[in-house]
Amino acid sequence: MQSELKVKFNARDEFVLPLEHVPQMDSHAARQWLDGEFTRMECEPIRGSGKVLNADKVVRVAQAAGVSGFANAEWAQAFASAARAALAKDVIVIDTENTAISF
Repeated sequence: MQSELKVKFNARDEFVLPLEHVPQMDSHAARQWLDGEFTRMECEPIRGSGKVLNADKVVRVAQAAGVSGFANAEWAQAFASAARAALAKDVIVIDTENTAISF
């Protein structure tokens, strides 16, 4: 079965990270990693209520990292591991332009 994380920035910038060889992260560690990156990158909540779901964190961190963040293979691998564990999905597609995520 296919297992990958795809991050689309625009029509020409897209990153596909196969998840088969990404180290496993437990869900608690994944949430901590995403929380840390969300804070470090000064991300804003998507929802007006201020509630931030795991999927929202994944999208906002991807947006904040941008193309240059995903060009850093070590960071991209950590992001992929955290996203996979936090969302409990093997196929994740993040559309940063439209602030959307699909599985």
